[in-house]
Amino acid sequence: MPRLKNTLAKQITPEEQILKDILSSNIKKYRNRRKWSQFSLAAKISISTNFLADIEAGNTWISAQTLIKLAKAFEIEAFELLKPQKESESPQVQREIDKNKIVLSQFSQDLTVVLQESVEKALDHVKKQYNI
Repeated sequence: MPRLKNTLAKQITPEEQILKDILSSNIKKYRNRRKWSQFSLAAKISISTNFLADIEAGNTWISAQTLIKLAKAFEIEAFELLKPQKESESPQVQREIDKNKIVLSQFSQDLTVVLQESVEKALDHVKKQYNI
């Protein structure tokens, strides 16, 4: 009996999409550095050209085995395919980085204020305790 296809597409998180974007960008970068076509890379790692095109477009995810095959083909460590590269960051990745920098900056400012208030309260308490 054929399996029924799930009509609801799995929603992916923004973080998952960023990781897909990084992976696809890095695969394209390493492939282009070697001047390989999608067809030749796909043949080297025993996947279809259509599947590789979907990976490079950020439309699909890959298995750990495919990640390892890609890394071996490029003669790099597998983690390097998931590592953001300045020259390969997509606009979406850069927007997310910028947003995170703003959030971290605001958090740092808020934390500084809270710590200053806490230190002042502690000093007031010590002064009252010891009649200073």
